[in-house]
Amino acid sequence: MIKNMSISTSSMSVEKQFMPENRVEQVELLNSINDLHGGVVVNIEQPMDSKVFSPLLRASVSQWRQQGKRGVWIKLPIERANLVEAAVKEGFRYHHAEPDYLMLVCWLPETMDTIPQNASHRVGVGAFVMNNQREVLVVQENSGIFKGTGVWKLPTGVADEGEDLCTSVIREVKEETGVETEFVEVLAFRQSHKSFFGKSDLLFICMLQPRTFDIEKQDLEIEAAQWMPIEDYAAQPFIQKQELFNFVAKICLSKSDRNYIGFSPLATTTASGKTSYLYFNNQNMKHLVTSDNQQ
Repeated sequence: MIKNMSISTSSMSVEKQFMPENRVEQVELLNSINDLHGGVVVNIEQPMDSKVFSPLLRASVSQWRQQGKRGVWIKLPIERANLVEAAVKEGFRYHHAEPDYLMLVCWLPETMDTIPQNASHRVGVGAFVMNNQREVLVVQENSGIFKGTGVWKLPTGVADEGEDLCTSVIREVKEETGVETEFVEVLAFRQSHKSFFGKSDLLFICMLQPRTFDIEKQDLEIEAAQWMPIEDYAAQPFIQKQELFNFVAKICLSKSDRNYIGFSPLATTTASGKTSYLYFNNQNMKHLVTSDNQQ
């Protein structure tokens, strides 16, 4: 017979094991929560000495292994950095880190480790914004690989955590140029590897409709910003020479001539109730919506 009893909020519990001859042995274990994949999650919230943590973790791992648990996750807030070495010595490895915590993990069974890798991609956005005079909004950057090159490029940036594409690209244009825009569609995207701390990178080229036209550039990252005839943008030597940039320019030119259809966002709901955007070719959207309503 085994009984668990929590004590305070110190990330420990007391397990009473009834031994032969009516002896009771009390074993302190770390508090944990079962996950959906046969593992456990430990969240160390209160201060703890590493000399106390080490035997607790060792005993807990032994118990979890007997229970047939698989992956063990330990979330260490930055204030508990003193426990990292002890966890590593017990077989844990780094999985990922955020500004305020480190997540460590250990695979317990003698089988193939099926713990998913940390997020492998960064999501970037590029904005194709064109006014009624066939002028495209472009910038010159004062840092990075484009600094001092004189190249006029589309505004680009990185989506924040939890931020939708259609929101992030509008924000980036506003931050860099001061121009208010409305999202239209995704024109294209590209994938590259080993681009940011060894991670892969997804860049979505999006078309936006300008709602304002006065430019107020951001001084920190942007050297200059302007409305530029789209043909002049596409004719820049750098754009002509670099294959990827040349293809993007051709897509933008085709879109400006109404000979290209991109992917428009449709707000949907996931099984868990969260809002999620589906991007698809909207040429037959009316048919799809009509068909859905008839079901």
